[in-house]
Amino acid sequence: MKGVFFISSLVSTLVFSPISLQDKPWMDQLLKNGHRGALEYNFTSNFIWREVYKLQAARFEDRLVVMSNPDNPSFIFPSGQGPVEPVVHAINDYVKALGKPLVFNTLLNEDREKLEQAFPDKFLVEPDRNDYDYVYESKRLISLSGKKLSSKRNHINKFYMENPSWSFEAITRDNLEDAHKMSLEWCLQAGCRDNDSLFDESCAVEQAFKHYFDLGLTGGLLKAGGRTIAFAMGEELNEDTFIIHIEKAFYEYPGAYQMINQQFVEAFAKDYSLVNREDDAGDEGLRRAKLSYDPTMLVEKSSATLIAPL
Repeated sequence: MKGVFFISSLVSTLVFSPISLQDKPWMDQLLKNGHRGALEYNFTSNFIWREVYKLQAARFEDRLVVMSNPDNPSFIFPSGQGPVEPVVHAINDYVKALGKPLVFNTLLNEDREKLEQAFPDKFLVEPDRNDYDYVYESKRLISLSGKKLSSKRNHINKFYMENPSWSFEAITRDNLEDAHKMSLEWCLQAGCRDNDSLFDESCAVEQAFKHYFDLGLTGGLLKAGGRTIAFAMGEELNEDTFIIHIEKAFYEYPGAYQMINQQFVEAFAKDYSLVNREDDAGDEGLRRAKLSYDPTMLVEKSSATLIAPL
């Protein structure tokens, strides 16, 4: 098994390995047992971004430890069960051996309380607004009811008027390549090659297409006049929440983004009370767009840096 810890009072040896599809069963199990409603606590999220962020994983008893960039490591606060003290000490011993500080790049509020109770005044905790996840009521994303979402209804009505022959269908082995080609065309139009952030995202999207069925993803695509103009991919995050990993639409079709979101949620997420549409990565345009859907909550996240000996 990848990721085995040997721990004593003198030394802690953590064995990290690059995340692979073979890790999915045990990682899924630990993620499920330690259920957290954020994108970082999802196998697909870690897998498709593994090359961009140089992600590696290890197991410590009943906890999953995910590390970013081994040369300058930081960690997602471990998912799983059990006391936090042993796993934090193990990670700290690991980075001390490298001469590096202990940094958690993702710390949810529920884990912040546990960390501060276990290690009072040991960590500097700083909110990271760019990483907050946007969570919505699924029924509102479908109905788009209320004054705050009236503009979304207007966009969809315009789409209906301009595209009377539109259709929505689930992604299957027969049409996956249609969505893939649309994604590549979208990327060229958006200038992915000239934008580092978009380029990194395009690498993650390519991984989702390449391993779509192995990851167990659910997808849908939108057509107008027989042309694929939008697609979305997601999956169950936990029993209450569906997470949407990817959502793309051609800007030349007004209302296409609103349509793919509404149709996708209605088709695949209506049985979940909540929909997580992930973070905005600090992009102001994306932030405005996600706030305009009137989220029911934001999943707050912080970084935590060790500032005193444990």
